[in-house]
Amino acid sequence: MDSARALSDARPTPFWLEDPGRPTAQPALVGDAHCDLLVVGGGYSGLWTALVAKERDPSLDVVLVEGQEVGWAASGRNGGFCAASLTHGFGNGLQRWPAELGRLERLGADNLDGIEATLTRYGIDAEWERTGEIDIATQPHQLDELHEVAEAVAQYGLDVTVLDRDELRAQVDSPTFLGGIWDKEGVAMVHPAKLAWGLKQACLGLGVRIFEHTPADALREHGAGMAVRTPYGRIFAGKVALGTNAFPSLVKRVRPFIVPVYDYALMTEPLSDEQLAAIGWKGRQGLSDSANKFHYFRLSADNRILWGGYDAVYHFGGHVRHEYDQRPETFRTLARNFFTCFPQLEGVRFTNAWGGAIDTCSRFSAFFDTAYRGRVAYAAGYTGLGVGATRFGAEVMLDLLSGERTERTELEMVRRKPLPFPPEPVRWAGIGITTRSLERADRTGGERNLWLRTLDKLGLGFDS
Repeated sequence: MDSARALSDARPTPFWLEDPGRPTAQPALVGDAHCDLLVVGGGYSGLWTALVAKERDPSLDVVLVEGQEVGWAASGRNGGFCAASLTHGFGNGLQRWPAELGRLERLGADNLDGIEATLTRYGIDAEWERTGEIDIATQPHQLDELHEVAEAVAQYGLDVTVLDRDELRAQVDSPTFLGGIWDKEGVAMVHPAKLAWGLKQACLGLGVRIFEHTPADALREHGAGMAVRTPYGRIFAGKVALGTNAFPSLVKRVRPFIVPVYDYALMTEPLSDEQLAAIGWKGRQGLSDSANKFHYFRLSADNRILWGGYDAVYHFGGHVRHEYDQRPETFRTLARNFFTCFPQLEGVRFTNAWGGAIDTCSRFSAFFDTAYRGRVAYAAGYTGLGVGATRFGAEVMLDLLSGERTERTELEMVRRKPLPFPPEPVRWAGIGITTRSLERADRTGGERNLWLRTLDKLGLGFDS
């Protein structure tokens, strides 16, 4: 079957957001409101900030505003990989923060445990499966790279399982798989929208006031606190936490550090027992290959396969627009690559095809800071790993707003920001050159050209 035909019935909507359990939106703010802490953004970053703030101090008056509906953007349309890593993978952390990587890995593991404990405490059914993730080599040079990572991980006292070709294919069978490393404890699979909706309900239960369809249009100082203007009112707050990520920050000086990148995914129809048996996957691990232009894939609760990644698309000017959510040429490529990976699934059809913006920065992992003399805190730049790391980011923002010195605020990762991206048109040209160079490296055994080697030395990059 022509792989494109498998897309003929695909709905242009995120599978996760079609769930019948989607909650009714809270009313928009009309008039003025006052609070101790205002959280801007109803994705994971904002939800965790509001929830943790109330857990720390139940008497705190917390308001959260969301421009559309809670979880509608990246938090409700991602792949559902909830990772312990705070550094966009061990290798990126080793390159940037070798002296504190052991501490970062411990804090990340504690953070993942904390997410799991939160789901239990509030009775959130987010289809949580702590099955781990396998990083897969599909080219010979990737095998060497994965073995190097496994050796480095072992030096930090961490545990991964190295799988040769036969061992990997006994877990999940694809003719393209050459080997892999399995992190059994550091990643959980989750229904991303149910996670966001569950956090929303937990926030409401603790007394957080949530206003949806309430975009924050402007931020300014007001007396000893801050004021935020919305379409039909104002909010006066002692402190403000910004969790807007890929969307333009209300603190304009943050904007050069972030570019919105569009990521795309497909979801298959549920597999039959026979189809599932043809590929194995009894361990239900999350999977990703090791190419620069990589795929990530996992099983849903009803045994569909989510297949995403490969293209990471930046649009000139860094705009976030609804029309960018659909990209047929990417969907065709994803479908073709899916059947190359799993030829035994020929005939399977896709029910959903969607995309959305994620925020990335030049170091591929979150950065943090304050503004307006410590009254405003922000975290951004999660680069696709925000499902787990946003809870840690929420803790950091609340630490910064409190003015307390904590183990988190003393981290070099927290104290220093990445290099900003250059202005347009240099930004667009540079990202284009980088993307083409990464494609070339995938075709030439991983060889990084002069452009990529220069970026490596400068600590710059572009990723998703």
